[in-house]
Amino acid sequence: MNLIKDREAAKRLARAIASDLALYNEAKIQQGIEEDSFFQILSKELEEGRAHYDGKVDPELRNETNFYDLAVVDIIIKRKGHIRSKIW
Repeated sequence: MNLIKDREAAKRLARAIASDLALYNEAKIQQGIEEDSFFQILSKELEEGRAHYDGKVDPELRNETNFYDLAVVDIIIKRKGHIRSKIW
């Protein structure tokens, strides 16, 4: 299996994974933001997404970037800014 070594391809993969997480976990995301427990409530899903990302991206590229974490923030959390939360 060829691992992704291109930065843009790794970003696209991270964003696609985050988009899937957002699509299939809407209720959990809303609950996690409302209760300020996002990372606890979605820990299983986030780790599965990370494992998928890590399995496809070259370790050297993974170690020098944080594309997956950025995608989670950009695709999931920022887009849910309309949800009432005690943290914003």
